Amino acid sequence: FLFMKQQALLGVGFCGVERMKAEGAEVPKAMLLKWYAVSERVRTRNLMLNRRTHEVVAMLEESGFRCCVLKGQGNAAMYPNPGMRTSGDIDVWVDGTREEVMAFVKERLSEADMRFHHVEFPVFRDVPVELHFMPVSMNNPLYNRRMQRWFEERKDEQMRNRTELPEGAGKIPVPIWEFNIVYQLSHMMHHFFDEGIGLRQLMDYYYLLRTTDNRQRTTDNWQQTTDNRSMVDTLRHLNLYHFAGAVMWVLHEVMGLEECLFIVPADEWRGRLLLDEILKGGNFGQHSGLTRHGMGTKYFLKIKRNMRFVRAYPAEALCEPVFRTWHFFWRMWHKY
Repeated sequence: FLFMKQQALLGVGFCGVERMKAEGAEVPKAMLLKWYAVSERVRTRNLMLNRRTHEVVAMLEESGFRCCVLKGQGNAAMYPNPGMRTSGDIDVWVDGTREEVMAFVKERLSEADMRFHHVEFPVFRDVPVELHFMPVSMNNPLYNRRMQRWFEERKDEQMRNRTELPEGAGKIPVPIWEFNIVYQLSHMMHHFFDEGIGLRQLMDYYYLLRTTDNRQRTTDNWQQTTDNRSMVDTLRHLNLYHFAGAVMWVLHEVMGLEECLFIVPADEWRGRLLLDEILKGGNFGQHSGLTRHGMGTKYFLKIKRNMRFVRAYPAEALCEPVFRTWHFFWRMWHKY
């Protein structure tokens, strides 16, 4: 229970407990009731998130903005039991310039906390909302330019693609499979160098790889097909190939992902490095200890932490402190 709590997987974990109990395992009654209560809160919050996500999309579209929901409830829809995924905030990629999106936000809020790639939009009391100018950014400027160009070239298709939310909450625009494969990998890599990621993000990717879209592509020789060679070329071009190999190893080792569903070969060395960080830090690194320190101490602790990754990911690790320093002054200059 404590491990699943640390990894933000209590809802999914309860599904496993129910299965164990059905197979005759002894589960302490007090623990079972406690876990059941938590899983019901997870389910109830997902129902609320579905409504709120649809409301944000409607609000943006009524104001003339096309948009696309990133991760979140779009990911939950891929789970066998969508209500058991622990939900976070609502991230929406908005088709508009930074100035246009900020004008939309300022019409509704007196203050706005803006970062390089998103602005916080606390329009609801019960769930955080972020409006993204870009899906995610990278530390290395060369690969960041490539990434933003790749996103921009595929923006129209993502904002047209819609999926039905559970419980009749409505339809929302979500990324297509090929885009999600790259975007969610880059999002995990970004957080790996920030403060860390947890198994919840890896489980999202596990179900993304097990969707019908991917299973239809998998044959015994899928790694030699044109579609997969194109995907591998894209991952190399965007400097995501080695991190993808680490993710494949963790998903295979921890969650039993079949090798036929790998997008690249598993990389055990980098995979063990990733798994070690996941187990130490928990969900988004919240248990790593970094969050307990002040800004100045955290700055140097992050540099020390990321220098451990230079051999595995030199381009991102070496650029991380430079990007973070630049971003600090960029935010000071762009106060809204």
